[in-house]
Amino acid sequence: MEENSDGYFAAPWWDVQTWFDPTTLQEYFSWERGQYLWMLLAVPLVFVIRWLISRRFRPRLAVAVPKGQLKKDPIALLRVLPNLLLMLCMALIIVALARPQSRFTEVETTSEGIDIMLVLDISQSMNIEDFQPNRLEAAKATAGRFVEGRFKDRIGVVIFAGEAFSLAPLTTDYPFLQNMLSQINFEMIRSRGTAIGSALAVATNRLRESEADSKVLILLSDGDNTAGNLDPLKAAELAAAFDIKIYTIAVGKDGKVPIGRDIFGQVRYTENTLDETTLRNIAQTGSGEFYRVSNNQALEAVFEQIDRLEKTEIKELQYQNITDHYRVYLYWAVVLFLAWLLLKSTFITNILRD
Repeated sequence: MEENSDGYFAAPWWDVQTWFDPTTLQEYFSWERGQYLWMLLAVPLVFVIRWLISRRFRPRLAVAVPKGQLKKDPIALLRVLPNLLLMLCMALIIVALARPQSRFTEVETTSEGIDIMLVLDISQSMNIEDFQPNRLEAAKATAGRFVEGRFKDRIGVVIFAGEAFSLAPLTTDYPFLQNMLSQINFEMIRSRGTAIGSALAVATNRLRESEADSKVLILLSDGDNTAGNLDPLKAAELAAAFDIKIYTIAVGKDGKVPIGRDIFGQVRYTENTLDETTLRNIAQTGSGEFYRVSNNQALEAVFEQIDRLEKTEIKELQYQNITDHYRVYLYWAVVLFLAWLLLKSTFITNILRD
């Protein structure tokens, strides 16, 4: 079935092959009053009843066409043609009443955009192996899966240790983000320490001019603020002033934790402590949530929870263009009715009798 640019059928009404193709009638059309099609079964019944009545009250009409004459005499075939045309005319009127239609559906998708900055700690303590294979690699892998699950949200990345810088601007180029996350390593920032305040400031600078309906900052760190010139709580207040919601994730176990191996291949341990107070206060100031995780599974669960909390709302609007095709079948019904009238005219009737 040929369609125009709007999805409607473009064939002219006299294109018999198109409009009477069984595929067109069964698959391409929807029927507003499909129940009317059952009336088609009554059309031949009407003519059978008419024939029986004519045979009962006018017997001579019942032998108008002698048995076997149809095959020998073409004129005899024309004698049954008027009834056939009238039958088809009635059938086409019923098809038109059933209102055949073609529908073209267009879906418009809109979303409430969310801009998200991932702020990742890459200080040397992130090399501790209480996560597998270590804290940094676990954070990178989990952040990568978080990026994969987003839809139409702009995401950026900030990394920090003794200082902070923006690794990736806000973008929806998720393969690019995955590539940047995979390249993060401890050598990117040489200065030691954990500059949480500076990291928050860099991320806020990226988000402050955003026109997104929601702006989110996810800070992941395993230590206290030990570097930088900006107080983390002041930086959090600055972010809150730009309507940025802050989620903080503290990673790591307290106590002895593994950190590599010595020259003899033996596992080395170090004493680890983490003061949650700063990260808790940052989340509270930023109207977000604080999380403490001690293994890969817990970290994964936190990112999944944030993903659910900050899900983009997708709205779908469906537009349905409908066009009626009943006129085509009415046109054909008129053509057949006129042909029937012609065959029933006195001139044609006299020819058939002769």
